[in-house]
Amino acid sequence: MTDTNDNVDTADIRTQVEKVVEMMRPAIQSDGGDIEVVAVSDEGMVQVRFHGACVGCPSSTMTLKSGIERNLKTYVPGIMEVVAVDMDGNPVQD
Repeated sequence: MTDTNDNVDTADIRTQVEKVVEMMRPAIQSDGGDIEVVAVSDEGMVQVRFHGACVGCPSSTMTLKSGIERNLKTYVPGIMEVVAVDMDGNPVQD
């Protein structure tokens, strides 16, 4: 039963992450980009993928850490880090 409870908790955390991202999405889209939540781990690691103008944008790292990660850590208990990944799931290099 513990595994089931862990899955529910992870699903609940992902739902919370999605809600916070939806609140930030209009600001990201106003600059011609978008963001997708790829994964949320049990350890509090969130993987996101940028789309549109955000791909390759020099400001995307600042947006990720100062905006997205800060808000997720503030509003979703247990979030430890947010990283951007490419289409293959590999971390995006700064």
